[in-house]
Amino acid sequence: MTVRGQARGLLLQAAVALFAERGYDRTTTRDVAERAGVDASLIARYYGGKDGLYLAALREETGDGPAPDLLQPRRLRALVERVDARGGGPVFRTVVEAHEDPAVQAAAVEALRRRLVDPLRLRYQAEGVPGPLLRAETVAAAVAGVLLARSAGTFAALAGATVDELVEVLAALFPEAPSG
Repeated sequence: MTVRGQARGLLLQAAVALFAERGYDRTTTRDVAERAGVDASLIARYYGGKDGLYLAALREETGDGPAPDLLQPRRLRALVERVDARGGGPVFRTVVEAHEDPAVQAAAVEALRRRLVDPLRLRYQAEGVPGPLLRAETVAAAVAGVLLARSAGTFAALAGATVDELVEVLAALFPEAPSG
């Protein structure tokens, strides 16, 4: 492996760990570079900045395999817990606001589609549900919006709900086996 490849790999490894520990907002590029033992300017060179590094870390962490669909109870619980622990990051924020960097925007949209929309769309298609893409996108947007509002503290009851309470409410809003 080249020195460049080593530095890039060290940054990615450090980013995965720090984003998991602290979330997107509480992780700085300086922290990542310090943990990796390299100069912080390399983040901009290799990843374009913090958002690009976050997206690379997300791909590294989640892999390319299929995700369970969003409405499976375990998946929904894991998503709520993850956003509670780490914040929404650029992928979730893409639901409500476009990123100024078109490459980061495209990568975030792709990650959102691959991880949240497509598994549910495929299930809806298999079940013969009309408008599977529209329904899957609507569910993903609604869940992301709820989780972003929760982390912002916008609504007191939502912010104070337990994970169990929130999963129960979301599951009731979007039943696992929709009718056509």
